Amino acid sequence: MLLLTPQSLSITVPANSNSKLFLISSKSLKSSTKLCHPCLMPATYHRRKRKNLVVSAASVIESAGDTFTKYSGYLFQLSSSEADSIAEYDVSKIASIYQRKPLIVLRRLFQISTTLGKWFGMRYLDSVFERSDQMFKFRAAQLRMILVELGPAYIKVAQAISSRSDLIPPSYLDELSLLQDRITPFSTEVAFDTIEQELGLAIDELFTDISPEPVAAASLGQVYQARLRTNGKVVAVKVQRPGVRAAISLDIFILRSVAGFLRRAGKLNTDLQAVVDEWASSLFREMDYKKEALNGIKFRQLYGDLQDVVVPEMYLDKTTRRVLVMDWVEGQKLADVKDFYLIEVGVYCSFNQLLEYGFYHADPHPGNLLRTYDGKLAYLDFGMMGEFKQELRDGFIEACIHLINRDFDSLAEDFVTLGLLPLTADKDAVTKALTGVFQNAVNKGVRNLSFGDLLANLGRTMYEFKFQIPSYFSLVIRSLAVLEGIAISFDSNYKVLGSTYPWIAKKVLTDSSPQLKSSLHTLLYKEGVFRIDRLESLLSESLRARTEKALVKNDDESRLVIKQILSFTLNDKGSFVREILLEEFAKGLDALGLATLDSITSALPFAASTSYSSMTDEDIINLRTLRRLLLLLSGIQQNESSNMENKEVIAYKNQNTHLVQAPLDPYQLASIQEILPILAVIPELPEKLQQQLLGLPADLAGRLLSRVSARTLRRFFL
Repeated sequence: MLLLTPQSLSITVPANSNSKLFLISSKSLKSSTKLCHPCLMPATYHRRKRKNLVVSAASVIESAGDTFTKYSGYLFQLSSSEADSIAEYDVSKIASIYQRKPLIVLRRLFQISTTLGKWFGMRYLDSVFERSDQMFKFRAAQLRMILVELGPAYIKVAQAISSRSDLIPPSYLDELSLLQDRITPFSTEVAFDTIEQELGLAIDELFTDISPEPVAAASLGQVYQARLRTNGKVVAVKVQRPGVRAAISLDIFILRSVAGFLRRAGKLNTDLQAVVDEWASSLFREMDYKKEALNGIKFRQLYGDLQDVVVPEMYLDKTTRRVLVMDWVEGQKLADVKDFYLIEVGVYCSFNQLLEYGFYHADPHPGNLLRTYDGKLAYLDFGMMGEFKQELRDGFIEACIHLINRDFDSLAEDFVTLGLLPLTADKDAVTKALTGVFQNAVNKGVRNLSFGDLLANLGRTMYEFKFQIPSYFSLVIRSLAVLEGIAISFDSNYKVLGSTYPWIAKKVLTDSSPQLKSSLHTLLYKEGVFRIDRLESLLSESLRARTEKALVKNDDESRLVIKQILSFTLNDKGSFVREILLEEFAKGLDALGLATLDSITSALPFAASTSYSSMTDEDIINLRTLRRLLLLLSGIQQNESSNMENKEVIAYKNQNTHLVQAPLDPYQLASIQEILPILAVIPELPEKLQQQLLGLPADLAGRLLSRVSARTLRRFFL
């Protein structure tokens, strides 16, 4: 499936053509057996007119200039055995090849240094002669052309930053965005020969129709639109650029050498060569279209059923290392249409990728995220994918939870788990530093947390405490940063971490992982005392984890909240939290019984002169928690009543002022009016949840009886 904009298609069309003709309706293609659009030509036509086709393709290249081949074509000069030996990324094999070709390496170094050096020199002269503003757009366009000359490795780096509108000036952003799918194509004759050689069949045996020119061209390959002969479906056919593997392998060889030098010279903590290796490995995997097809199939299986997410179907039997065939669909770049709902869909899908299954799209630049014409989010290009192991996913989730809750001691431990800090790091010093770095950011509230700002604030601390960026983490950071960059282009105040946190909170509350259950228990209890404010915060945030396009406005919004909380606590995924709530309710009801007993005995005549109370400090806290739990379940948010409640608890403790005058004192417990909404919602719950609810009173009674018996025995014998 390929989604392209009219703008992205226009770069491959001759000057006297109408670019809009390249947008084809899949519906019209399927409804007609005849040639239905100028973009598609019969495959037999290409066999009869191959000579004319060669001239046409050559003229396009001559006029537009295939600058990568023109300026860097010498990089392609590898023997067939050498090329076959680097089908996979192997540092030693690449080094052995280019150590025998010092002249090519020196030539490439000279080309890179002089080309980029000249550009930086001109930028410096612009500032000296005070003409920077006038030359700004020109230099941006010049940089784009330089990157195209230097080839795919440099284009890939530019693509990674082309979505960061908060970091890149608009003129540069516009130019760099052209590198996503508007690079001059290589010869169509070469492309068709590649298709026939790779698939072992003639073009007209594979397709009934195929476009005479590529409809899009990118750093690693270019795309043709075709119709399969076997089933008549319209597909996108991606063909790899010739020599691209040789060019990238040399650039990575040079970049890796430079990274090693910089680490030694700068005494850096991060293993820069390992970071380069991680990126290079993913880039080599991206150049294997067979692996990309398998990635696409796996991605479709995991995320294709998510609401408003579209994942293309791959044709594995018609895919090789250099040719890929997949479904075609039309649409526009997500960056070109300000559909904020689809950004939220992207955040949710990214959450599932990174933290649910650990298989994530590591190259989500704007050209790979598109809006279909029926308003869905389509993912394209599955060459660069990442794997996030379970223990690292749990560690990342724990780090987010600890950050939001200002638990910087635990956050320091999380950084060790994630491999960001060495085991020998001074935890106390790190905790103090993290408090200073993150305190102000967290105080702004979870919804205002910026992923980019957190990384920027961490810079000095990373150097001081020998932080290291694990190779796996570089792709995770890139994936999140790119997504936030696309969102910022719509809304400068958008925070991807703040938008992701509701899903993180929901996962912490519902996940079956023993590690996350342990973390949740530690988060909710401190020295045996239940911290209900943290449960309230997690539940409140988890309720924001929605993907509906529009939430139904309900006059009684608290009713919806009650239903959501009850549904969550009664289903299987909420079993761990349900156990915690039942235990706290048992504690609260036990404390209520003691408070009621105190209230009754204090009213007796002989008790007027005594100040004895059977309630402990723990009982007072449990009674307060009971009320807050009832308010939470009834959909009522806490406000000033918490402060008033604290004052009353102190009064009860110091002066024996009776906190409970009757078993249902309206101050201590939610009023009947506040509890009734809970009862009213129960009939609306699914039958399975109602059955689960009916079993809770017996469970609660058993816990309460056990607690009362234990206390009675303890007081009797002790």
